[in-house]
Amino acid sequence: MVNLKIDNKEICVPEGTTIMDAAAQNGIIIPKLCYLKDINEIAACRVCVVEMEGKDRLITSCNNTVQEGMVLYTNSPKVRADRRNTVQLILSQHDCKCATCVRSGNCSLQKIANDLNILELPFGERIERQPWNKDFPLIRDSAKCIKCMRCIQICDKVQSLHIWDLEGAGSRSTVNVSGGRKIEEADCSLCGQCITHCPVGALRERDDTEKVWDAIADKNTITVAQIAPAVRTAWGEALGLSREDATVNKIADALHKIGVDYVFDTSFSADLTIMEEGNEFLERFTKGETKLRPMFTSCCPGWIRFIKSQFPHLVPQLSTAKSPQQMFGAVMKTYFADSINVSPDRIFTISIMPCVAKKGERNMELFYEEYAGHDTDVVLTTRELTRMIRSAHIPPHSLENREFDRLMKEYTGAGVIFGVTGGVMEAALRSAYYLVTGRNADPDAFKAVRNDGKGVKSAEIQIGDAVVKAAVVSGLGNTRRLLQQIEHGEVHYDFVEVMACPGGCVGGGGQIIHDGEELAYERGQSLYFLDKNAPLRFSHENPDVQKLYADFMGQPLSHRAHQLLHTDHQAWAMPRSDR
Repeated sequence: MVNLKIDNKEICVPEGTTIMDAAAQNGIIIPKLCYLKDINEIAACRVCVVEMEGKDRLITSCNNTVQEGMVLYTNSPKVRADRRNTVQLILSQHDCKCATCVRSGNCSLQKIANDLNILELPFGERIERQPWNKDFPLIRDSAKCIKCMRCIQICDKVQSLHIWDLEGAGSRSTVNVSGGRKIEEADCSLCGQCITHCPVGALRERDDTEKVWDAIADKNTITVAQIAPAVRTAWGEALGLSREDATVNKIADALHKIGVDYVFDTSFSADLTIMEEGNEFLERFTKGETKLRPMFTSCCPGWIRFIKSQFPHLVPQLSTAKSPQQMFGAVMKTYFADSINVSPDRIFTISIMPCVAKKGERNMELFYEEYAGHDTDVVLTTRELTRMIRSAHIPPHSLENREFDRLMKEYTGAGVIFGVTGGVMEAALRSAYYLVTGRNADPDAFKAVRNDGKGVKSAEIQIGDAVVKAAVVSGLGNTRRLLQQIEHGEVHYDFVEVMACPGGCVGGGGQIIHDGEELAYERGQSLYFLDKNAPLRFSHENPDVQKLYADFMGQPLSHRAHQLLHTDHQAWAMPRSDR
């Protein structure tokens, strides 16, 4: 143990602890901008400096460890003056139009500047402005970039895609798409982790809220919204609601008050996805098609973009099932449109997702009878949803639990856990067991595939006379390593679930941002709680899914099901990795 003094407080911490962590463990907060534990500890911003007795120069606290007998000051006049000067310099190269920034009120730079009582800048402004394709789902505003390098590090170390890089030198150094590429030419998965780890508003999703307002205003348009399972775990965080109060039925109430005509839960189409994907897996498994390589899940568009650009030869191993978002849109434009006796051209489908990649996925085309268009018309992230609620001046505490609309009202706990890593696999195994044996297992019998935060989880599951070797992975760096092990013959699985974002959709790139905090695990536990207490916990027992097959689809993997609920992953191209 190491004994030291910070701000006149005697402290004892383990050897190797950083000054920043030692201070935080004792209730002393040192401000920071660039630091991300274990990911970005380069002291680029120098906001975290502290004064050490006996040393003239200030030292950074994020990457210097404690030493026996240290005497440190985190807010001395010298520290405060230096920190204030540093932040003023950063602000002189930052577009400070906070009123028009999506991160206003949730910006680390803004908070530090306010805390330091910076009211004017002594330095001349020098704002960098690079062109950007505003139609791309991910938007970068170079005028707001503070060169903290977080986006580079999170993409390199966690997602292994190396989309961002530093270019130039000295005062002219800047962050840009690596290799001199435009973003639309890059093999970006659109996972959005660079957005959620940016301390300012330099990175964000393309805002599509005005498209929704326009559709609501059009009297000839019928607006239909779906809410993804993971959204319910995070939306209340931006509106001051506890996780217990922020129910999905209150989102339904908010959307109706905004003016949306019909609101449904994507957990319904998650159940539908299990019926298609689960049956597809059993078909491939019994035919011996998984003996060489596994079947991969296909519900995560970030993962689809990744495999198409990094491992294109493995694309045939993907399930052909569309994602729950796309299945829902297809059902809306056909089955639902028929039920309310309107042309699918009048249906405008809105998807509320925890995901940025879903904005890219919505480009998938749908052709059915005389209709030619898209399954999904617009995708909003969880953040965009909360901005719309605020824009409509709806007091969050006035929202009530409102039931979803008929026909696709029911969903199961199996559908709900789609939002957490391991949830798709667990839901699929629950129904696969029933389809093989004719009876339900205990719904918690497949907890072995629940991810414990280590990135990869595997288990051998007995289903009838067969053993299914299953694996679950989240985070694209973990995914790359797993695929390489599969390719080298080091491991073998029959069925693999992949989620691009660490922790699954609950940690998605479209979720509410809490700088420096990783909340995927806590959010995931909320979904497991909802599953545990759900009246139905098996996708094949969803009565509305059963009715959909009886009245319209016929049966899983039928001709109509293939036409509407499955896709050709080779039908569109991704920029290939040059690595």
